Amino acid sequence: MNFFDENPITSADKCFIQLRNDIVKGSIEAGSKLSEPELSNKLGVSRAVIRESLNRLEACHLVESKANVGARVVALTAQGLIELYQVRESLEGMAARLAAVNMSDEEIEALHKLLSSHFETVKSDETYYQEAGDVDFHYRIIIGCKNNHLITILIDGIYHLIRMYRVQLGMSGPRVTTAFDEHKNILQAISNRDPDLAEMLMRRHIVYTRKSLKNKLIV
Repeated sequence: MNFFDENPITSADKCFIQLRNDIVKGSIEAGSKLSEPELSNKLGVSRAVIRESLNRLEACHLVESKANVGARVVALTAQGLIELYQVRESLEGMAARLAAVNMSDEEIEALHKLLSSHFETVKSDETYYQEAGDVDFHYRIIIGCKNNHLITILIDGIYHLIRMYRVQLGMSGPRVTTAFDEHKNILQAISNRDPDLAEMLMRRHIVYTRKSLKNKLIV
């Protein structure tokens, strides 16, 4: 089951999801101003729907609003990356620890199959990231932790901002292979029901990813 598809999708939801995807993938550029009238015309919805969508995007940290300035897409910065990944390291480390205890054998087997499918991307030297939801290794582990508070903080809170950095900065070159190997090692620790090792490997993986992405921001 995909966490994003638990409830019926309304037209307001569709607008929010479309804007969220455009921001994450860079179709709407980081740092750009968001005009309610322009978005209303482009998407064919009322300004009230746009306003609601922008409020929801602000809640998941993709948009920031300032008095007398209006709404803008967040900028991708080295400091923003560092602060975000400090939180991510701690919370996803905890998620991996809990997943090693709480994931079912069937969920773990499904995660092995998912990584096997990712190997085709790794072999082709393409940029290594996954779409949101069930095809994302990190998403599966977050859901597998079975802690609803932690899931809400990560998925509803910072998941898409993390994806924005991952998607737009990408993971390419030698880092693709090493990141995939790190995923395999994390999964092995979860399979072995070793929460200490799972947390340590996840935290180290996120630190390495942060350093790789930061290098792209300061080039």
